[in-house]
Amino acid sequence: MTADAPKGQLVLVRHGQTEWSRSGQHTGLTDLPLLPEGEDDARALRGVLTRFDIGRSFASPLARARRTAELAGLRPDIDDDLLEWDYGAYEGRTTEEISQSLGRPWTVFEDGVVPGETPGETVEEVAARASRVLDRIAGDLEQRDVVLVGHGHTSRVLATVWLRTTPRLAAGLTLDAAHLAVLGHHREDPCIISWNC
Repeated sequence: MTADAPKGQLVLVRHGQTEWSRSGQHTGLTDLPLLPEGEDDARALRGVLTRFDIGRSFASPLARARRTAELAGLRPDIDDDLLEWDYGAYEGRTTEEISQSLGRPWTVFEDGVVPGETPGETVEEVAARASRVLDRIAGDLEQRDVVLVGHGHTSRVLATVWLRTTPRLAAGLTLDAAHLAVLGHHREDPCIISWNC
């Protein structure tokens, strides 16, 4: 490791299962609780996280992320930039439902969203939020590991920002409920150490 590479690893944790994550409905800003099995899976993360030298942790302000962090044994600071993608009018709808209504295949990464009760976000706006998070934790990563407890799409986009690549690459990544990814460095280059574990 060169002097330029941080010593710490970045651990991304997706919240435990909710009703909508189980059904495949896009869950952006809707503040759903964890299902009982989601709570059990979040508790199981406690043992997994003991292998890291955690200096700080951060969580999305949404209840599903905060509760996952709590059950995993963390006391995170809250960071609004870790919120899930604002899906606008597609909130609560599945990819299949959206595709049927449009009469063609739809993906959030290629087609984006349209305004609804909330304005929605572009993938670039989600990436900008991820960049702000990474800027804020850079000093913490100089010494120890940092855990971010958040959401599927935002965490995937954050990984692409870490890799210094296009945020649309996140379409090729998946992060299941109550799973984690570890980002770090190979020499001076940012890399994925493990994914969806």
